[in-house]
Amino acid sequence: MEDRASVVVITHNRREQLRETLKHLVALPERPPIFVVDNASTDGTADLVARDFPELRLIKLDQNLGAVGRNIAVREVTTPYVAFCDDDTTWQPGSLARAADVLDAHPGLGSVTGRCLVEPDLREDPITPELRFSPVPGPEWLPGPALLGIMAGLTMVRVRAFRDVGGFSPRMWLGGEEELLALDLAALGWRMCWREDVVIHHAPSKLRDPRRRRGLGIRNTLWTLMLRRPWRSVLRRGAAVLASAPRDRTTVAAVAECLRGLPWVLRERSVVPAEVEHGLRLLEEPQRKSAARRYTG
Repeated sequence: MEDRASVVVITHNRREQLRETLKHLVALPERPPIFVVDNASTDGTADLVARDFPELRLIKLDQNLGAVGRNIAVREVTTPYVAFCDDDTTWQPGSLARAADVLDAHPGLGSVTGRCLVEPDLREDPITPELRFSPVPGPEWLPGPALLGIMAGLTMVRVRAFRDVGGFSPRMWLGGEEELLALDLAALGWRMCWREDVVIHHAPSKLRDPRRRRGLGIRNTLWTLMLRRPWRSVLRRGAAVLASAPRDRTTVAAVAECLRGLPWVLRERSVVPAEVEHGLRLLEEPQRKSAARRYTG
């Protein structure tokens, strides 16, 4: 496995949870190269990694770059695949190898997203049914349900595909940052799929600001819509997103941030091909009914 897939973990001020995550990752039978990107933590995270896990590649940033921290690590990755991992997610034994096997066997596949089980009782993440029963059309060779999105902490990506689209956008920072990357992968013809046998555990951290994360999710979803979809779809899906959000200051602030970004959004707007848009329209009904996608936190 060491010559096939690396693992990239981004973290910020979650030292103790990161410790447990890294203890799990270094014990995996696949023995992957592991890159830890510390997004300017102030709680001693970098010191912990350097002291307790000296065999890992530590990248210490002097500012919190959010998802872009992954881009920086991928520049140093020499394996053909990279598995993204948050500081509160853990790939289970054998899952890295299974994901790499799938990518080996299907050169047109850009990413494999796994099945998420939420600790402590290991129930399926609420978004799982959307992935398992995805209505997105795909070619017959696709080794799982076709996707038009990924979940970064649960996904192995072909490094060439990741570099083709330039990685995660600095504009998005964090919170739904995967949507734009996935659409750009699809626009270039890369396929994405879900696999039941690739399993990742998620132990949701309590060290987060749910309102700020919700605001970023709303802003980034609206930006992605305007950047990549026809205006009719922007209006229809944007209205659905806002209808599911509380009418509070967080939502108002998110919309205001979105509107302030309009100049660069319009400059960089590039609508996805018709085939991709067709798949996105098929996803709108399950998204509308999804409890996992409601901006209520």
